[in-house]
Amino acid sequence: MESKAEKYRVILVDDEPVILRSLKVAVPWEELDLEIVGEARNGEKALQLVRELSPHMIISDIRMPGIDGIALMKKVLAENAKRLFIFISGYGEFEYAREALREGAFDYLLKPIDHDELIEMIQRAKKNLEKQMENDKLLHSVQVLSVLARERLFAEFIEGNQGQSPIQHMRWLENSELAQDYFMAVIQLDHYMKLNEQWTPEERRLWLFAIRNILGEWSMANGALTVFPFHGGEWVLLFPGSLSAKKEELGSDVIRQIKMNTKLSCSIGFSQLAAGMEQLSEAYQSAAKALYQRFYSDREGVFLDSAAASELGAVREAKYPKHLEAAMLESIRTLNKERLLGTFDETKRYIEDQAFSKEMAERMIVELTVVLYRQFEHLNLSMEWPLEGMLQELHSLGTLHEMIGLLKSNFGKWITDSRENPSKENIQNVIGKTQEYILGNYHKDLSIDEVAELAGLSISHFCLLFKQVSGYTFLEYLTQCRIEKAKFILKNSHVKVYQVAPMVGYQDPRYFTQVFKKVTGMTPTEFREADVGA
Repeated sequence: MESKAEKYRVILVDDEPVILRSLKVAVPWEELDLEIVGEARNGEKALQLVRELSPHMIISDIRMPGIDGIALMKKVLAENAKRLFIFISGYGEFEYAREALREGAFDYLLKPIDHDELIEMIQRAKKNLEKQMENDKLLHSVQVLSVLARERLFAEFIEGNQGQSPIQHMRWLENSELAQDYFMAVIQLDHYMKLNEQWTPEERRLWLFAIRNILGEWSMANGALTVFPFHGGEWVLLFPGSLSAKKEELGSDVIRQIKMNTKLSCSIGFSQLAAGMEQLSEAYQSAAKALYQRFYSDREGVFLDSAAASELGAVREAKYPKHLEAAMLESIRTLNKERLLGTFDETKRYIEDQAFSKEMAERMIVELTVVLYRQFEHLNLSMEWPLEGMLQELHSLGTLHEMIGLLKSNFGKWITDSRENPSKENIQNVIGKTQEYILGNYHKDLSIDEVAELAGLSISHFCLLFKQVSGYTFLEYLTQCRIEKAKFILKNSHVKVYQVAPMVGYQDPRYFTQVFKKVTGMTPTEFREADVGA
């Protein structure tokens, strides 16, 4: 059942009891959806009631003993400029009433009171309050969207997609706090996959929401630039470079806070110093590399990327087989078992040719295993072993041949199982279901996260499958649906162009016009006129 909207609260102020009684009786407050929450016979009492009851509207006599109406209004508006004053004034107080308007009164009414005129005035005041509330909601929405856009922007840079995203052109990037030295921390819940299996979807949302709140409060108190979730069970924090010497202290404190408030353990990896938005990806790799040390430790902890290279990522680029890692990730995304196994063989030859020590080779294999395992997680592909178990098995093996053989055996089997899983044969049906959902909800603020969740897929896996099945990206398909519906409305109705925009999911008519022209080659007006001419 839908809850009834809160009524606007009104206080009546007049030193004449007969006027107060008249106002209460003559105005249909209930019909106007207004509520009289207090009455006062002087300015001092009225000011006290305003502070206690927080009214939206005050209807007051303009001249009263003690604090008069204008003095009362000045005090009230200084505390909350959104409250509305309607004054009742005698014939001889016209100049006084004009002064009230100059000081911010909504309107005034001359005595003797014309109740019809007063009701009309109150209705206008109510509309003004409703408009204020709508503006406040819009401002809140813009602020929330600004935070989300900022997080999405950082995530895109971390993923290395900044060259493809128009969001990079946002003006506030020019003065980003990341222009100065900063470093990144990546926090991961220990045993997240096991926890994820135990939690219901609702429990998972509640736990992750709780940790996000803890990190948000902690970040504000400890000088962090921002904090946001990145992958499941993982959060990114950015700190100014001036706090670099306090990494151990900061990391230990945040681990302690999460453990104290949720009883969950986590680990944190800190990157080397970076500067500029374009180094976010490298900073993430640096922090993630630090976190790999967690798999050599028997408990949660703070881990630092202590590579000796002067430039961020230089050691990784010089020795780590990034090209082979990329080929393996692509093999997993496309479920290409043969290519994956061949790339493992290339990795074995690469390590042998470089003549790495056993310790260095094992470290490299562990890092590669973590990256590949995470790819399986992100694509929601079936896996039999938890990551910790797989790493423990790697540590127990004595030769490179055995280590590579273990990886080929397990990752290869998981790809085979994923290809043969009966549920994968229903991909066409799953994507068809999401297409129907988009067609039925295109007019809403539809997000890819929402549709991927409907499909039961990770976002990256959903994007891949949606493009394979439909031939479009999610955004292209959504845009096509919206524009086709807009064309139908323009052809078959007289709805104004600016009214069509929100009907098909665009809140900004100008942006709607830009998208429409990009898709059709014509503005909505030109399209309608061309159709009429035909």
